[in-house]
Amino acid sequence: MGGASLKRIDCLKAIYPALEECAVVSIMGAAAAELYSLGHRANFFYLEHAMGLASSIGLGIALSQPSRKVVVIDGDGSVLMNLGGLTTLARSRPPNLVHLIFDNETLLSVGGGAPGGYRWFTTATSTGTDLAAIAEAAGFPHAQTVRALDDFEAAVLDAFNGNELSCIVAKVEAEMPKSFLMDIHMLENRFEFPRALQQPPRDRSQLRRPTRITKEEPTTIPALKSREE
Repeated sequence: MGGASLKRIDCLKAIYPALEECAVVSIMGAAAAELYSLGHRANFFYLEHAMGLASSIGLGIALSQPSRKVVVIDGDGSVLMNLGGLTTLARSRPPNLVHLIFDNETLLSVGGGAPGGYRWFTTATSTGTDLAAIAEAAGFPHAQTVRALDDFEAAVLDAFNGNELSCIVAKVEAEMPKSFLMDIHMLENRFEFPRALQQPPRDRSQLRRPTRITKEEPTTIPALKSREE
């Protein structure tokens, strides 16, 4: 696994408060389950049964709603299934889109890397493929790889506060979520999400800019507080 010690759930927890005013599209599987476990919001869309297409959905939203920040939460397996998505994003270059890729070097959600799973079920990133480098070569104005939580949080919040297409690849452990339970039907999510996007985003100049959450600060988000307790 390249010695990664970063956990996907910790990354999501760190940026969760900053996702409130965004349109968030998450790929299926572990990433979606962990995001949901932190507390569902109407502006979260969990793209089930469409591996590789989260960035395509995110691009459409970003182009149609340029005043709204769009966050795509992806995985290395999904991105590798649709590498053309990176070139399409770079060609359109929406300044309001942030592409987060959790790279655990396995097809985790279908068994690769899980305890007792098929350790050989790895992706090309386990043998040297660099997704941030591919994004940069495709034409992303900003692309980087992070391996520590502080670096991830800083990079993501800089991207949220910025105004350019960004790709942030987080090298994370191949660790299954505690549960894949998501108590929301796909059709319910399908209709709830566009209704949320019908509400105009608040003027970003009037919003408090997302800032880092230090480990010393108490959690005020009910879903997160319950997990900590």
